[in-house]
Amino acid sequence: MKYLIIVNESPYGNEKPYNALRLAMTLQKEHQAEVTFFFMGDSVVAAMKNQKTPDGFYNLERMIRSILLKKGTVLMCGTCMEARGMSEESLIAGAQKSTMLKLAEVTDSSDKVLVF
Repeated sequence: MKYLIIVNESPYGNEKPYNALRLAMTLQKEHQAEVTFFFMGDSVVAAMKNQKTPDGFYNLERMIRSILLKKGTVLMCGTCMEARGMSEESLIAGAQKSTMLKLAEVTDSSDKVLVF
């Protein structure tokens, strides 16, 4: 099954991105699901490389790397990145700057769409 997970919330302001990633990791592990993420708005900073979180605190960079290692796709809203002064070089390897057109295509080809 193909899942599209759209995330809109800031990465560490609440637990929505964390829970979205937990769900995706479980879908990949337990159901061999094909998972695509599309990060929008403040959530685009979730895929910035070199995150330093306190010991014992979850780290979204590591979680996103896990999604990518299991052949997941991580897309970032290009307009949202630009609004926050982010470049492709600031992203985790494998995360891709994307567009609304690509989001529309992935939405149309997905079996299920979840929004966090």
